Amino acid sequence: MKWQGRKRSGNVKDLRGRNTGSGGLGGLGQGRSGGRIPIPLPGGRGRSTGGRSLGCGSIILMLIIFFVFGGTSLLGGNQSSSSNNQSNDQTSQVDVQLPGQMESNTQIQANPNNQVSLPETGSTDSDTVTEDELAEFVSVILYDTEEYWTQAFSEAGYTYKAPDLVIFEDAVNSSCGYNTSEVGPFYCPTDETIYIDLDFYNQLVKNYGGGGDFAMAYVIAHEVGHHVQQQLGISNQVRQIQSEVGQTEQNQWTVRLELQADYLAGVWAHNVVENDWMEAGDLEEGLNAAYHIGDDVLQEKAYGRTMPDSFTHGTAEQRQNWFKKGLEAGDLSQWDTYNIDYSSL
Repeated sequence: MKWQGRKRSGNVKDLRGRNTGSGGLGGLGQGRSGGRIPIPLPGGRGRSTGGRSLGCGSIILMLIIFFVFGGTSLLGGNQSSSSNNQSNDQTSQVDVQLPGQMESNTQIQANPNNQVSLPETGSTDSDTVTEDELAEFVSVILYDTEEYWTQAFSEAGYTYKAPDLVIFEDAVNSSCGYNTSEVGPFYCPTDETIYIDLDFYNQLVKNYGGGGDFAMAYVIAHEVGHHVQQQLGISNQVRQIQSEVGQTEQNQWTVRLELQADYLAGVWAHNVVENDWMEAGDLEEGLNAAYHIGDDVLQEKAYGRTMPDSFTHGTAEQRQNWFKKGLEAGDLSQWDTYNIDYSSL
């Protein structure tokens, strides 16, 4: 990916070398909207000690996100459509215009010349130098997402508030609680911040065969996708619905949210193609990363079997497919993960 020499984000806080296991950012707040949204690692799928627990309420809320795109609702039908989860007198409704509508027939073309890739952590270069380069790369990618989503929201008449990104080592406190690096990169909606230990790239290379600069870019764009969902009010509505269903259905709603974030990462990647920043092998790196962090692949690697009812991010095939959908569409026209039968995702 062509990234060197490009502008960096001013919203990155580098906490490497600091003791972030106590105190830290935001304390151990456990607000109701504070559930982190992580990319899990095999062998490190434990829950945050400060994570949000889903309570039981008396009202089942319907998820209706109405986007002005051909007069259709994100969930299909029209504004008056009913849902099995809708109460007789209570409806949650968000009217938002479609940001990021772009029409393009851009085709991905390999460019074998001038290919730039990050050195693998743990290579002949020192870890410090490699991590510094990784930190610079993360900052460039974050800035790129800021530029894209700011313009997309602005074109729809809305203001995009960019997320912060914290680089940490080993463990960190956020408004979503205390988390170790084992949970993988995660987005905390309470403080609207992405958290990442740069060693995750090392894990991609060593454990998954998923290295490459665009693999890391995909991961960041996915977490930014969660921030977009938060900005549009989608995440809170999903959590409200989850509070009224059992654990298996809670997991299924989380999968829908995660696959939509993969789609949003693909929409951003479409912009990378249009700006001629993608190089030979980049797409394969992103798809490879999506494959290796699929729930079925992670569980098979960790436990030797899969437990579909416990999936929270989607299968490898699903993650690849929804990323590719966003990449091909380049807009939000096909991002509906909520009005599809779960078995058809």
